[in-house]
Amino acid sequence: MTPNLDPIKIGTRLARNWWVVALRGAIAILFGLAALFLPRITLSTLVFLFGAFVLGSGILLVMTAFKDRLNNAHGWLLLIEGAISIILGVLVFAFPAITALVLLHFIAAWAIMIGILEVIAAIGMRKEIENEWLLFLVGIGSVIFGVSLAIWPGAGALAILWVIGIYAIFFGILLLILAFRLRSWGNQRA
Repeated sequence: MTPNLDPIKIGTRLARNWWVVALRGAIAILFGLAALFLPRITLSTLVFLFGAFVLGSGILLVMTAFKDRLNNAHGWLLLIEGAISIILGVLVFAFPAITALVLLHFIAAWAIMIGILEVIAAIGMRKEIENEWLLFLVGIGSVIFGVSLAIWPGAGALAILWVIGIYAIFFGILLLILAFRLRSWGNQRA
């Protein structure tokens, strides 16, 4: 039995919680800026920044999933995305002495899983909100970023830091734009 992706619920849930999408975007931008403009950042600081980023993002997603109850597949997608992020954040804080290579694989796996879930949500949301492509773009960008990190993990620490920073800023900007479009769409429906 396939889960019922209620397209009305997807857009409505995200529009009601547009601020969560905006907050996730702002957190991502701050993380990206730290990665770009603090190039002498130590690995342990990067590990903690990444852990805080995914843990905070995961908590926001879980809160959003439960806010409107888990009455459809989209609520469960938010819960799964949030749970993956929380688990990864906890692992990062539990094992802060991980190597750079392990951190890169954590980031790659997280980006791929989250990207796939965002693409699934975007497909359902497009049935309700016409010409809405931002969440789909965020998901595809996340998958491409994750696969790139997995394929080229040894591309040099500074280059990787720049790639992570640019990705986080790109991800954050798209989430902010999506949040304000959702807010506007939700206000028009009210």
